[in-house]
Amino acid sequence: MKGFIAVAALVLLAGCANLNLFTPATPADHWTTWTCDSTAKVLWHYTDDSRKEVDVRLGGADQVYRLKLEAGADGSLYSNDMLAFHIKGEEGLVYWVATNDLIGRGCKTE
Repeated sequence: MKGFIAVAALVLLAGCANLNLFTPATPADHWTTWTCDSTAKVLWHYTDDSRKEVDVRLGGADQVYRLKLEAGADGSLYSNDMLAFHIKGEEGLVYWVATNDLIGRGCKTE
């Protein structure tokens, strides 16, 4: 009986060793940071796997803009009534919709 308990304990410990309890998990809300030619920082991430919406933060601001995918754009254009974020390949641009003021172009991963 003692031998069975010892073997069961070893099997349990071996199973726990594969769990990586001390390795931090990747945060679910990981933000991608891009820097634009204007030195503006854009933090963004897809809201889900369908990639129909993105959350965008400008610089270190706390305000998050939820942008929806627009149809018919070359690349992926996400916008709402305030902000537009266009991704084409590995870079993009960001601008204010109402005034058409450019925040940054040539935005890409640092």
